[in-house]
Amino acid sequence: MNAKILIVDDDAVVRQVLVDILSRSRYSITEAGSAAEMEAACNNDLPDLILLDLKLPDADGLDLLSKIKEKWPGIEVIVLTGYASIDAAVEATKRGAYHFQKKPFDPKSLLLSIDRAVERKQMSEEASSLRRALSELSGGNMPVFRSASMKDVLRTVQRVAPSEVPVLLVGESGTGKEVFSDLIHAMSPRAKAPFIKVNCAALPRELIESELFGSVKGAYTGALSDRDGLFRQAEGGTLLLDELSEMPVDTQTKLLRVLQDREYRPVGGHKTYHADCRIIATTNRDVNDAITQGKLREDLYYRISTVCISLPPLRERREDIPVLANTFLQRFAAQAGRNVIGFTSAALQALTQNEWPGNVRQLQNQIQRALLMSEGTHITPQNLSIDTSGLVRREDGLTLLEAMERNAIIQVLKETNGNKNAASRRLGIGRQTLYNKLRRYSVDS
Repeated sequence: MNAKILIVDDDAVVRQVLVDILSRSRYSITEAGSAAEMEAACNNDLPDLILLDLKLPDADGLDLLSKIKEKWPGIEVIVLTGYASIDAAVEATKRGAYHFQKKPFDPKSLLLSIDRAVERKQMSEEASSLRRALSELSGGNMPVFRSASMKDVLRTVQRVAPSEVPVLLVGESGTGKEVFSDLIHAMSPRAKAPFIKVNCAALPRELIESELFGSVKGAYTGALSDRDGLFRQAEGGTLLLDELSEMPVDTQTKLLRVLQDREYRPVGGHKTYHADCRIIATTNRDVNDAITQGKLREDLYYRISTVCISLPPLRERREDIPVLANTFLQRFAAQAGRNVIGFTSAALQALTQNEWPGNVRQLQNQIQRALLMSEGTHITPQNLSIDTSGLVRREDGLTLLEAMERNAIIQVLKETNGNKNAASRRLGIGRQTLYNKLRRYSVDS
């Protein structure tokens, strides 16, 4: 961990003890002997965590804690004091302290508290970064996924986005490969640099190399001047190679060389350029099939898939369909100025049971069409251009949508150890509504 810790204590001996304890970690340590020195240190280089003594010569520790949380809310604070009391501990916690540690302190206990505080800080930053990126990408309307598989995808994106490694996104058409490519770029250190996208299937075979690497005047018939390629245009940023497996194999060979050497040469040119861009690639083919069929070079696959993220089709994560449908409806209704606020239960069931071969893209188009066809405040099955004849109940008497809701309630109750207040908050419903559903679905409570 490379987190920065600021020790604030007027006792130089205590500060030295803390430095000795933390020296065995990988934290960056700075010290301050007063509130004034602490503020100067924070203004110079904001720490991730402050170890704060409650008794300082120029400030009351609790008041200083309040000031820290007001001015720098992202900083975690662990309070250290030789005058511990339950009242002081409670008050410190109320004012935003992560933990309260009595002097003299046990090194192992203190280190454990520090590690956990830093971990919480980092997780909070990752979550904030993800929310900002999602908001920037979609104007605040990015759908929220409920399925465990998509939450895993988002966690992977959070981890890999800040790095420089190539990423391969694999999934059927319409599963959101380009959306997640945008997200990886938006959360990376290259976010302010260009993000250049190329559909490898749409480029003419004879022009794809000049498109990628550029060309010099006279390199081929019609090359009347030097031309920058996409690698040059993406310099300092990110290059998306959409549908990589549709790229000609001989061009894949040259691309592999560029990835290995980090250099490229324009078509017909003699000068080489440094390839300074992060590579993201996508394919809608099964990777093993593409390699077997000669559509994708195996060595290129291993080079470009340092991280390989598989996006599941919509039919394998049906619990996402209602929330996606409602998100799209809100967006399109606002754009069209229509007072359409939701779906009838039959319409939502029809959407949930549909197979969606075109995945999220098809669902989005379906919702936009249904909005145009609707006349009331809710979308009905008659507004949908999908087969709604199979709205049948299961052997347990529940529709597919009702069964999914029942399973979600059971899962949340398990996660909250049966706490119905916590479960209702997590589910986004009232406590009485939860009780009604428990009775309706015969869930033991």
